[in-house]
This record gives sequence, structure tokens and C-alpha cells, in this order.
Amino acid sequence: MDIIHIRRLEIFANHGVIPEENTLGQKFIISADLYMDLNKAGKTDDVSETVHYGQAAVLIKQISEKSVFKLIEKLAEEIADALLKTFPVEKVKVTIEKPWAPVRLPLETVAVEIERQWHTAYLSIGSNMGDREQYLKNAIDKLNSRDDCEVIKASSFIETEPYGGVEQDKFLNGCLCIRTLMTPEELLKCVNVIEAEEGRVRTVHWGPRTLDIDILLFDNEIVCTDELKIPHMDMHNRMFVLEPLCEIAPYAVHPILKEAIITIKNRLEKSIR
Repeated sequence: MDIIHIRRLEIFANHGVIPEENTLGQKFIISADLYMDLNKAGKTDDVSETVHYGQAAVLIKQISEKSVFKLIEKLAEEIADALLKTFPVEKVKVTIEKPWAPVRLPLETVAVEIERQWHTAYLSIGSNMGDREQYLKNAIDKLNSRDDCEVIKASSFIETEPYGGVEQDKFLNGCLCIRTLMTPEELLKCVNVIEAEEGRVRTVHWGPRTLDIDILLFDNEIVCTDELKIPHMDMHNRMFVLEPLCEIAPYAVHPILKEAIITIKNRLEKSIR
């Protein structure tokens, strides 16, 4: 990606752990790198195809001056979040220097630097209780209602037989492509909250549910914790996942199998014929 650089913007603000820093204030030097595709802007000379760096600098100044934070780490997060949500950028790098840091040692400055970006994730959604279609639509609406998440694509809903051997009603299943600022762990918490709000009760493993949301893929990441496995451990064996996922992302690549979704789906179809 191309980069717009905002270098060493000087701001007087009141951030710090020591009370005097919050009242007397001090100088901060802030830099930001905004990552985006500048190809159209360069070819058309159209301001709307880029980011107005003056407006970005004003936003950084406003955020720095309107609140008081103990940590410049928190200030960096607030700036990065605002830049990503305000301007059409894919990633930002924010550096905050604190040249007057009260450490009583001969140093030029202390600083923090963070990188944050929009991520692409794929989710499977399913329901086999009550108004199944409405539960799936509610999930989409709730994801879209957040300012750190947007549903980019939604597959058709398909009716499928239950998976896992528990006798129950048929499922309605689909897949979503979302754009999000959340980490995988934050996204897991988010979808668990949505499930609970829609009446999901976890009593029987693979049992009936009002709403089930699974994280299938997250960028090209591999995550393995006690709470979360990405890519989803069993997605390559589930036609009710692969079919709707193939509808919206046939060439998305499974980061472990190193194969496109359409290839995995076709192989599973042949094996179950």
C-alpha cells in the first residue's frame, strides 16, 4: 500500500501518570502513517481519492487535547481508532513522543509506536430454533450496528441437516464476510454476546440453538488458544459451511491447508457422493 506521512506534529496536552502532568501539561510530538491505495489520486488529481492530511492533523490535535490519559499508549489507540474510522485508510501507524517525560535521566525522548488496521474475517451463522431467518438477520444487523465492524458480503441462506449426531430440527445456515478493527479475541467476545442476546443457551454440545456464529477465517492468521481456533478446526469437513462460504469467497485460502475454499469444497463433495 501507499503511505501518507504526517511527521512530528507538535501538540501541548495534559497526559501523564503524575498529577502535575495533567494540570500543567507538556509537549507531545505525534507522527502518523496512513496506508491506502493512492493510485487513483495520482492519476486523476482528485482530492476525493486521497486523505486530506490537514484534516487528519486537525483530528489528531483534537483527540490529543480533548481528554486526559495516564498513558500515551491510550492516546495512541484513540488516535489510531479515529483515523481508521474517519478516513478511507486500511492501516495506520501512530508514534507519540514525549520529550519532556519526567524520568530524571538524560534522554532525548520516550515514545510509543502502534500499528492498527482493518481486518477481513469470514463467519458462519446458523439457527434451527424459532424464526431461523430472523435470528440470522439479527446477527447481521448487530454486527453492522458497531462502528468497528461492517458486513461486506452475505451468502444466501441454505437449509441443512443437523451436524454432530444430536436429533434436532434442520438448520438454516449462511456465511458472512466482515471488515473489522477487532482482534480475533475481541471478535470472539463480540459474537458470543450477540449469540447470548439472541437467546443462545449452551447446554448440549452440537445441540439446537437460536443462533450460532463461528469465526472461520481471519486475514491469513492462524490462532490456537484454549478459547479460539482459527481457521475453524472442522470447517473443511462441513458442507453447510463450505457451500455458502464458496458463494462469497471461493478463492479465499485456508492458511493451514494452503488451498482455496472452492478446492476444499469440491473435494468434500466427491468424497460424500
